[in-house]
Amino acid sequence: QVQLVESGGGLVQAGGSLRLSCAASGLTFSSYAMGWFRQAPGKEREFVAAISRSGDNTYYADSVKGRFTISRDNAKRMVYLQMNSLNPEDTASYYCAALLSASASTISTTYDRWGRGTQVTVSS
Repeated sequence: QVQLVESGGGLVQAGGSLRLSCAASGLTFSSYAMGWFRQAPGKEREFVAAISRSGDNTYYADSVKGRFTISRDNAKRMVYLQMNSLNPEDTASYYCAALLSASASTISTTYDRWGRGTQVTVSS
């Protein structure tokens, strides 16, 4: 059974940092591109960052570029999202997603598998 389990969310003050992790099981992890998406209350799910299955290519939403870094460890079947300089607009549930493809995508509907999310709350 495929599972993506996010962790690392929490409450942080504006300007602070968090590192999200996503543990994958039940799939050939190195065959999947991975993405992070987020959804705030009353808003649609939006793209945050993505990484190709090799890790050579990364993509970011403009709103997080320069502040967030996505990375992966294929040996550990993990993907990470390092989030720095957080602001209250980053408050959302963050979801890890897997796409059976060499290339990553910024479009949520292309992803095959999803985690249940981890909550990030940034206080002002």
